[in-house]
Amino acid sequence: MSAALDDAALAAHLAETAGRILLTVRESGLFAGKALGRAGDQVANQFLIHALREQRPDDGILSEESKDTPDRLTKSRVWIVDPLDGTREYGEGRSDWAVHVALAIDGEPVIGAVALPGLDVTLTSGAPVALQPANTPPKMLVSRTRPAAEALAVAESFGAELVPMGSAGAKAMAVVRGEADIYLHTGGQYEWDNCAPAAVAEAAGLHVSRADGSPLRYNNIDTYLPDLLICRKELADDVLRLAADYSPNS
Repeated sequence: MSAALDDAALAAHLAETAGRILLTVRESGLFAGKALGRAGDQVANQFLIHALREQRPDDGILSEESKDTPDRLTKSRVWIVDPLDGTREYGEGRSDWAVHVALAIDGEPVIGAVALPGLDVTLTSGAPVALQPANTPPKMLVSRTRPAAEALAVAESFGAELVPMGSAGAKAMAVVRGEADIYLHTGGQYEWDNCAPAAVAEAAGLHVSRADGSPLRYNNIDTYLPDLLICRKELADDVLRLAADYSPNS
């Protein structure tokens, strides 16, 4: 692979390849359940880290599965990756898991690719998809195992149909693909959970922000980034207003 490959193409290639690796690990039949999740995490992470160091040696890296170092804080360009978003779903043989590869430049989510290997789909900021017509009534994504109380309250006030789903990347890409209209998360995330989804969603023309409407910023000392809103732009003001009404601090 040429080092001249542009950032968006590199992100997509890395996410797709890591996804194929994860499918191979799962199909090997050598692991099951949590052991499968651990193996997938480690193998995909090793591939991504080695590939990024080879292809972009001057850039910083932040990965969920690698020990963080302060070196990245000195970099303008930082790759933020989640080798396996939705470890539970992956280990259960489901399709709602993802691989995230993103490039933050000066703290902004500029480049992103989210592979959905179980669906044989990769979405990237380099080739934004056309938004589909909105659903009527709106469809709102929530965690299939631990939906946040704020999201449930907003959905009820909004008259939205709830769509339970697994990983953050799968939920965010469901909005990009038109399968749902709102993804509001207030239950706690880290930078690697939402950097790539944010970049892909923004490139597609969706509203992307924190749950209070403030911008998402990356490559922070503290990587905890607990809330996220990805939705159709015409719904954003109402969702943000309702989210504020149901915020624990309101």
